[in-house]
Amino acid sequence: MPVVIVPPPYQGPTKGIARVELPAVSVRGAMLAMEEKFPGFGAQIFSDEGGLLQFVKLFCDGELVSEEGLDGAIGVNAEIEVVTAIAGGIGAVLEREGVRLCRSE
Repeated sequence: MPVVIVPPPYQGPTKGIARVELPAVSVRGAMLAMEEKFPGFGAQIFSDEGGLLQFVKLFCDGELVSEEGLDGAIGVNAEIEVVTAIAGGIGAVLEREGVRLCRSE
């Protein structure tokens, strides 16, 4: 059965549960099953229009899942990881800290 790995920032609805086994045939199906089992979970993943929220990344068996790939078939023992993307990258952090970056043209 597929497993969803839930990092601490997303564990509010799961009450601290970090690994959840549930039946699903796609990544989207797994996320919808998580919402059914843990109300409020889906709002952390999907926008009101059904797309992924800006800073959410989903990985299935170590591979980044694109928006178009959410409905693709997954294996019966798939591991789906929810990851928070960090905006800005190292350049923004260094510039904020006053470190000047050299950029080649």
